Amino acid sequence: MIKRPLSELNFIEGEILLFDKPLDWTSFDVVRKIRGKIYHYLGKTKLKVGHAGTLDPKATGLIIVCTGKKTKEIDKIQVAEKEYIAELFIGVTRPSFDLETEINNYYPTDHISVEMINETLKGFVGIQEQVPPGFSAKWIDGQRAYNIARKGVVLAMKPATITIYEIELLSFQMPLLKLRIKCSKGTYIRSLANDIGVALNSGAYLSNLQRTKIGIYSIEEAMRIDDFQFVNHPELQIT
Repeated sequence: MIKRPLSELNFIEGEILLFDKPLDWTSFDVVRKIRGKIYHYLGKTKLKVGHAGTLDPKATGLIIVCTGKKTKEIDKIQVAEKEYIAELFIGVTRPSFDLETEINNYYPTDHISVEMINETLKGFVGIQEQVPPGFSAKWIDGQRAYNIARKGVVLAMKPATITIYEIELLSFQMPLLKLRIKCSKGTYIRSLANDIGVALNSGAYLSNLQRTKIGIYSIEEAMRIDDFQFVNHPELQIT
């Protein structure tokens, strides 16, 4: 368990805290939990606490929480390059491009080889226009896109300019394809998974995703939510 002495923490002057987001937690769930613990410790409820970069509920990995004056650095952190480890399920699609929705189509996969995958991935490196998934947090007419999509409405999402800096094939054993991806802010790995499936003349959805880096910050430095405890005297521990 990670234990941070109280003497090392100054939430008002500002802290940059790294966490490993659990599966099915929203980014705001993390902020709410950490903020509650800090409020309890400080005995006050007027302190800025925010996260630097949304991570989908079905993803795990690095999320950065800033407090106090360090919240001014959120915009700078958010624009940094991101790195992910992504697992794609080949031959099947889902409307949300991930596990949130049920399977809607099946596609052939017998023609897909490692050579074909590597050649296809080369075409995704660089600056490009990407269409965000309908099941995303984008604002559409005053509503989150996912709230509209969950009602069965098909949305025409506007493309956004993104950059894929690197894509590395880590492993492939049908139907699972594992990739390391380094990309710009605003990249939807779910959309990338769907687009790769199309480019392979098949289909694909994102079956697992872990964010491993944001700029200079790495998942290796992150703590679990349950490990965020203030330890100085036993009576000051927060659980």
